[in-house]
Amino acid sequence: MNHSLLKQNKISRMNRANIFMDGKWINENKLTECLECLIEPYDKICIEGNNQKQALMLSEALSKVNIEKINNLHVLQSTVLFPTHMLIFENGVANKIDFSYASIYGTRFAELVQEGKLTINGMHTFLELYSRYFIDLTPRVCLISAEKADLEGNIYTGANTEETPTIIEATAFKDGIVIVEAKEIVKKLPRIDIPSDWVDALVLNRNPSPIKALFTRDPAKISNTKILMAMMVIKGIYGKYGVNRLNHGVGYSTCAIELLLPTYAESLGLKGKICEYMVVNPLPTLIPAIEAGFVKQIVSPGGEVGMNEYVKSRPDIFFTGRDGSLRSNRCYAQMAGLYAIDLFAGATLQIDIYGNSTTITAERMPGFGGAPNFGSNANARRHCSESWLLAGRENKKHINQIPQGKKLVLQIVETFQPSGISSFVETLDAFEIQKKMQLPLAPIMIYGEDVTHIVTEEGIANLLLCQTAYEREQAIRCVAGFTPVGLKRDKMLIDELREKRIVTYPEDLGILKESATQDLLAAKSIQDLVKMSNGLYEPPAKFLKKF
Repeated sequence: MNHSLLKQNKISRMNRANIFMDGKWINENKLTECLECLIEPYDKICIEGNNQKQALMLSEALSKVNIEKINNLHVLQSTVLFPTHMLIFENGVANKIDFSYASIYGTRFAELVQEGKLTINGMHTFLELYSRYFIDLTPRVCLISAEKADLEGNIYTGANTEETPTIIEATAFKDGIVIVEAKEIVKKLPRIDIPSDWVDALVLNRNPSPIKALFTRDPAKISNTKILMAMMVIKGIYGKYGVNRLNHGVGYSTCAIELLLPTYAESLGLKGKICEYMVVNPLPTLIPAIEAGFVKQIVSPGGEVGMNEYVKSRPDIFFTGRDGSLRSNRCYAQMAGLYAIDLFAGATLQIDIYGNSTTITAERMPGFGGAPNFGSNANARRHCSESWLLAGRENKKHINQIPQGKKLVLQIVETFQPSGISSFVETLDAFEIQKKMQLPLAPIMIYGEDVTHIVTEEGIANLLLCQTAYEREQAIRCVAGFTPVGLKRDKMLIDELREKRIVTYPEDLGILKESATQDLLAAKSIQDLVKMSNGLYEPPAKFLKKF
């Protein structure tokens, strides 16, 4: 039996493509023709789709291949962010996908499924998808983006390494084909992130990279309601449990928490007791907390526009290379989020009366990204922390006599979305979508059994302390405000739930609602963040007000 079929097939493909290449470098004007030699029908093809870097030139060329030659491709892509990615399916080049996050294109995916043009093989978390690259979804070809490359094909990924090493490792060591688009060719790289013998082909991409400030939030836009919720989180959860290792999701609520650390949290005597170790992109709203000595260390899944010089100047805080640039790694950061943190604080679009939450609604189907990894309780965890143990002791659903800890999982959400739609529902849209798309599982982001606290402008529901399903349901209704779900609360039970500390309102924490104002924020504008960074933070122009 021949055990080298993959290797022989790779040699055959590379030989076909040689006519369009000079060594490892592809002729830019013949990129599509070269891909038609390197790719074969029914291939599993992994397209790098990070938050901050995309293999867009290669994706565009792939969308233009002759479908008589290349068809029925199975795309593996963590994040789908650009129209070019959709053309690959709309043009008939690929008809199957495994993904994690589809941004605004989730709805279009659903339409293509209904039209019979696409099969969604799986909607994964990041770690799930990366893991399957080494099991049953190993890429035959991968399309990668890099900042720089030298003539030999060594590549430098810069501040946004993200998932590059994971994809290339799975492909290169299974005799797959690694194709890289590089923004620049240099004689000597700042550092070698991927060695040349892992790379099969490269092409120069002369187009500017459309990197967006995905995680930046303007402090001036943080409402008093968000500040009130942040105060409750800091005093009622972070302070109570001594949360010192955590992840913040993206949004104004968590940015409000970050901007209250040097002010409100410090006034509570919490410096040195909370928020010292974080898994998070280098958010500008963390600058005041870093400068105040609150945050000791940050591991980042990726970079953020404008933060490169600040990160370079704070190597004690961030993981950086000898060249000073951020070394991000989405896979490692997700593992840290699954196993090494004690709390995840995120937002959602819908929460049902059981505490299940999701960003999948009737209007949009973006996927989940890493939230289910960050927001799940890792039963394989064996190391302890006081925060983790305290949550475990409070967990009334724990029936095993052996003591166990539990990760704190917060869903921080206003009772109504900005659109006016209720954030709380009796039944998630996800169950209707499951039927419509004939999915084996409803697309739920975080299961209710993992959610420990729900925080709204009304108060905090501590689901750990609930001893019955009815108590749990009523705790959720008690913080759901004037939504249809909230109006069905059992008013006779409210005092009992408050006495048990299952439901905690601002006044129960000694927090005056009128004190929740922007005066508490350590920075009140993007300009304040620039000043606090000593000019090292360089925000995109759209965030700077014109005078």
